[in-house]
Amino acid sequence: MLTAKVIDHIWSTRKAESLNGLKFMLVEVMGGKDAGKRMVVADIISAGVGDRVIVTFGSAARRMLRNDEIPVDAAIVGIIDEDCTGFETREA
Repeated sequence: MLTAKVIDHIWSTRKAESLNGLKFMLVEVMGGKDAGKRMVVADIISAGVGDRVIVTFGSAARRMLRNDEIPVDAAIVGIIDEDCTGFETREA
């Protein structure tokens, strides 16, 4: 898992049928060697642009979608309200 910031929505009218109904977001990795890297992730918890989130990958992401056959590599599994340093909190 890693932390990222949601920076935009991804709209796709044409996609694999198994992806219909899923919401996709563009996130940017926060910290670590991949800081600044952007990726498309499935969002099943209704995160919004500007939210700091926890992203999981691979089979763990597909398990969150309850479908091991779906072509998804990453999914948002949590919204960070406050990190362990306490510097930032989520605005209500």
